[in-house]
Amino acid sequence: METTTLRCDKCNRDAIIFQKYSGMHLCRKHFIEDVERKIKLTIRKHYSIKRNETIAVGLSGGKDSSTTLYILHKIFGGRPDISLVGICIDEGIEGYRPNTIESAKELTSQLGIELIVRSFKEEYGTTMDLIAPQKREKGTCSYCGVLRKSLLNKTALELGATRLAIGHNLDDEAQTVLLNHLKGDVSRMVRLAPPKELEGLVLRMKPLRQIPEKEVALYAYLHDLPLGFGGCPYAHEAMRGEIRVLLNDLEVNHPGTKYALLSGFDKMSGILGREFPQEGLANCRLCGQACTEGVCQACKLLGRDQ
Repeated sequence: METTTLRCDKCNRDAIIFQKYSGMHLCRKHFIEDVERKIKLTIRKHYSIKRNETIAVGLSGGKDSSTTLYILHKIFGGRPDISLVGICIDEGIEGYRPNTIESAKELTSQLGIELIVRSFKEEYGTTMDLIAPQKREKGTCSYCGVLRKSLLNKTALELGATRLAIGHNLDDEAQTVLLNHLKGDVSRMVRLAPPKELEGLVLRMKPLRQIPEKEVALYAYLHDLPLGFGGCPYAHEAMRGEIRVLLNDLEVNHPGTKYALLSGFDKMSGILGREFPQEGLANCRLCGQACTEGVCQACKLLGRDQ
């Protein structure tokens, strides 16, 4: 029985992917061009990169952050006025993080980019493996997210970075929008909007926010990026997992759902920002990091304010 080879809709070569949301079959060349076009458009639209910038990249060694660093290097690597540096945070999760850190070291070595590795142990005197078994009010992912974000920002500030790039893809962004809707957390939704300059916080950028997770994985595979595999052992605790399954099911039955969710949020983010303006920042009286109250969330979670 003969099998029919699907052809690229742009050039008639063998297709490697079918984008249900766009109705397009794409070959390797045109798939890569499509991903990179969307990323360049996102950067132009949301993150105007000026001359003499230093872009720090939160690098975990997984597919998303590795693809982010690779593409930023492809776009800006030839510009002498733009500097790239990787920041890897070791949360202290045995059997998971050491493997991905090695992948991050391999990628930065290949690209000739400096890598800074910082750890929860050296900064906070504890690890996620020590925090996870403890009795606590919030889930493990809440602790990890807050502490990692704080240490990323602190390290980027110390490096003099003007931008902090993170590898959030379309799935991550759509999940976060829906999660905040379901929790009625308007203040967090406001912080999802394109960033504005606030003293003490390095401007964040998300170059992959328009790229579906599966396409990020395929792009990384096609470029043979060194990746650490395996999932975080604590991820099952988060409500985000349920949102992920829900959105994936909706996307199968209604292609384009994730894009529509993010597009709708982008259209109303300006209104949200005017109705719920972000508060000015002060310095945490315990660690000195920027925060909206007297004590930052990281210090609160660590019990330093007791």
